[in-house]
Amino acid sequence: MPRKTIVTCALTGVLTDPEIHQVPVTPDQMADHAEQAWNAGATIVHMHFRDQSPGLGRFPSWDPDVALAVSRAVRDRCPQLLQNFSTGVFGDDVSGPIACLRAGRPEMAALNAGTLNYLKLRSGGQWAWPPMVFDNPVEKIEQFLETMDEIGIIPECECFDTGIVRSVAMFHQRGMLHNPVHLSLVMGVASGMPANPRWLPLLVDEMPAGALWQVIAIGRQEVWGLHRRAVELGGNVRTGLEDTFYLPDGTKTGSNGALVAALARTVEEAGGEVASIADTREILGLLA
Repeated sequence: MPRKTIVTCALTGVLTDPEIHQVPVTPDQMADHAEQAWNAGATIVHMHFRDQSPGLGRFPSWDPDVALAVSRAVRDRCPQLLQNFSTGVFGDDVSGPIACLRAGRPEMAALNAGTLNYLKLRSGGQWAWPPMVFDNPVEKIEQFLETMDEIGIIPECECFDTGIVRSVAMFHQRGMLHNPVHLSLVMGVASGMPANPRWLPLLVDEMPAGALWQVIAIGRQEVWGLHRRAVELGGNVRTGLEDTFYLPDGTKTGSNGALVAALARTVEEAGGEVASIADTREILGLLA
């Protein structure tokens, strides 16, 4: 029988300007896009939160009232849909992300599991933004894990590079992570792992036994072959306006629903079956 494949939708991302790209910002917009994703086959939505002040929707917010408003709007619209909050923050002050977790109490949350030089070059050799370090030392990771464990949130270890995948295995050996370990392979960031399907078997070999994993593919048309290979190897998949604006035929979209629908077709073409919400809860070990 085809393996059940969980499809996640990342609704909006961090700094994408809503004046340029059609990304959702307000609670109602986030609920609209979550409903699109749900109707197309996603059972989990990954959420960042944006400043709700007029004209400032391109900037992130760690206001727990904003997180709660978005979370409630999505739950009211799609009560069965599982929520996954971002916790990615620069620096050692984790009070904002932790306050958002306590306010919204999602089923899952991203756990950035290692440090990365976050870089990108423009075609002329100039930095796309000033070089920055996305710092995630062990002490910071432990603070998030303590809160997630207390609330009952499943940590999803985001891995931007191969050493981070191997670090997750050490966290598991040390007892910081419970079975099954959840990993997200973030592939396509310019200074991290490339969106190259040939990397996947090697990365899977470095994971703890029995780990659940998904691919987060950043890019354009190259992401679809990566998703296909992930399904073939038994992984789960994620798409959404945080990760790409481009459908398999190269068409640009502002619709999370269209991206999820395309990914659902990719899952089926690769021999998988899109997981229902009941399937997803069973795979994740969540009680209905």
